[in-house]
Amino acid sequence: MNEKEIKILLVDDEPDILEIVGYNLSNEGYQVITAENGIKAIKKAKKEKPQLIILDLMMPDMDGIETCENIRNIPELNNTVITFLTARGEDYSQVAGFDAGADDYITKPIKPKLLVSKVKALLRRFKDDEVEEAVVKIGQLIINREAYKVTYKNKDIVLPRKEFELLSLLTSKPGKVFKREEILDKVWGNEVVVGGRTIDVHIRKLREKIGDTSFKTVKGVGYKFID
Repeated sequence: MNEKEIKILLVDDEPDILEIVGYNLSNEGYQVITAENGIKAIKKAKKEKPQLIILDLMMPDMDGIETCENIRNIPELNNTVITFLTARGEDYSQVAGFDAGADDYITKPIKPKLLVSKVKALLRRFKDDEVEEAVVKIGQLIINREAYKVTYKNKDIVLPRKEFELLSLLTSKPGKVFKREEILDKVWGNEVVVGGRTIDVHIRKLREKIGDTSFKTVKGVGYKFID
């Protein structure tokens, strides 16, 4: 997939941001779609099915967190990468963003060249035709990597992209302790800067959906999946 085939949905209530960021991304060859609020963003996301959504946090009517949560509940957008682009850099805001299903969190102000670089790194994580075909079965857990589907105790579970990739990694070798650095590299990519709490937030979400006993924390090292 080349740049001309990639759609990026840019969501912000500030016209200047839409214009400046949109201009720089368009110059790279991407198809840029814009929305001024969360409600319009959801409608355009359903229609256009973008590979990447860049989302503002503070917006009227529906904020970025709620918008992200709504998008993550749309099955056909499971593979879409979502990053927040916001002036709010507090830890709790970032945790809330990852909790909502975001893949990354970029703080303003950011130089256009750096933003484009981050976008390219995020899009490298988008794999539409490189998904592994293997179906992993561990107890009552079934992971179909080709269909991007998880079934647990005969119930389908919808997982955001990063949760799916993290689960897929940990279950690839049950019992193995994956170091935090390895998880960040294989799930987020070493070119994408994420907060130190990112893995913890995603593990907590997986524990809520699949069970606390399946995931073991190895203090100071990383995590492993227990069969």
